[in-house]
Amino acid sequence: MLPTPSEELAGLAALPRSIFGHAESVANRALGYRHAHPWVQFAYAVAGVLDVRTDAGRFIAPPQRAVWIPAGVAHQVRCSADTEIRSLYIEPAALPAAQGGCRVLAVSPLLRELIRAFGALPAEYDEHGPGGRLAAVLLDQVAAAPTLGLMLPLPQEPRLRRICEALEAEPDSREGLVAWSARLGCTERTLARLFRQHTGLNFRLWRQRLRLISALPLLEAGERVTDVAIACGYDSVSAFIASFREHFGATPGEFAGERGDG
Repeated sequence: MLPTPSEELAGLAALPRSIFGHAESVANRALGYRHAHPWVQFAYAVAGVLDVRTDAGRFIAPPQRAVWIPAGVAHQVRCSADTEIRSLYIEPAALPAAQGGCRVLAVSPLLRELIRAFGALPAEYDEHGPGGRLAAVLLDQVAAAPTLGLMLPLPQEPRLRRICEALEAEPDSREGLVAWSARLGCTERTLARLFRQHTGLNFRLWRQRLRLISALPLLEAGERVTDVAIACGYDSVSAFIASFREHFGATPGEFAGERGDG
């Protein structure tokens, strides 16, 4: 079996070039345990939905999106079994103006084709030849990729953490802050204040975002929109479609139509 990029990286003291990808057309394997790299990781899924978790939150990348993971940031990657990842690993100095925190980026058709072409190059491509020129254009396109709002903040406050973990396990749960305040021995007002303080969102918006990102893997797997709406806690399909369009700029059906385009 050919090594994955993660296995190759484990044996490297330094990247062979300023940007490193896999030279074979083999699906990358997600590392489900917490780990960090001394390099930037640009995690892109040709198919499937990537779910990258850091201490700050969850970063969700359906097809045509990628997750930018800065050097040194501890993270965990989750995805379905049929997800095909094409990660790029980049020396931080190669894109000094594009550092910042972990975030989700849009992958344009041009960037997608550049990633494909780069994956066919040997690890030690000629930096002064066609490979080097391709890498330079690829870096320019990665730096220019717009940031998307596909992030779910995860609070560290113990009471909020308990609520969020329970809702992540059951996104269709109807329990609100009234029920949780009774369970946790505090007031609804206290929990509402803590949600805004630790996530930047009120509880309703946080739960809505959770439900919407929980829908992405189900849609990617080809499940019916009606079934996905129910599984994610929506009372009606029309309400689900409206929320999905508002957040992602496309209907669930349009999103599902992107499957296989990568």
